[in-house]
Amino acid sequence: MLNIDNVDVHYGAAQALRGVSLTAQTGKVTTVLGRNGVGKTTLLRAVVGRNPVSGGTITWEGHNMARARSDARARAGIASVPQGREIFPLLTVKENLETGFAILPRGERNVPDEVFDLFPVLRDMLGRRGGDLSGGQQQQLAIGRAMVMRPRLLVLDEPTEGIQPSIIQDIGRAITYLRDKGDMAILLVEQYYDFARDLCDTFHVMDRGQIVKSGTRAEMVDDEVRGLLTV
Repeated sequence: MLNIDNVDVHYGAAQALRGVSLTAQTGKVTTVLGRNGVGKTTLLRAVVGRNPVSGGTITWEGHNMARARSDARARAGIASVPQGREIFPLLTVKENLETGFAILPRGERNVPDEVFDLFPVLRDMLGRRGGDLSGGQQQQLAIGRAMVMRPRLLVLDEPTEGIQPSIIQDIGRAITYLRDKGDMAILLVEQYYDFARDLCDTFHVMDRGQIVKSGTRAEMVDDEVRGLLTV
């Protein structure tokens, strides 16, 4: 389980996160919702080690990772699909997938069949350069690359951003599949409310660096949550 407890993040004198606390459990999708600029991406970057925290703890599988380097977190089973995808445009699809091998023991350096089962287009485009793929195909590649790492915690930052509806459905099916396997915790940041609502087991709404509302999917009141996303 991931446990984020009372985490603060500063950018110089500006405080981006204020006492943020949440948990993400294995076999569940934990969704963080909020408008642009409220701290969602800062939170995820703190989880994966790309933003230093100035207070609080980030505990993963019983170990406080708040001061751990990003590569140590990856080796501990934390994989990220960042906003903007960050694939390597000059590498082929195959080479992009293989960048996930870096943290794996030599005997496990292969691309799992489930990557191609979930995203068949990647098998068809193994020799294509990443930069030649559409935005939706690049997003599938970014998720596939994270899956290569065999994560136990998958962190996704707005995977539907700028993606065509048909691929959003594919991504939703992939997240559902990974959740239902029961061996992975998923932390999802989204602005697209309908997508998040259909996937989440628990939700947290952020505003101005703080969590202002939390609950289970059964406790979500559509008008109330949508109001927090539009004010």
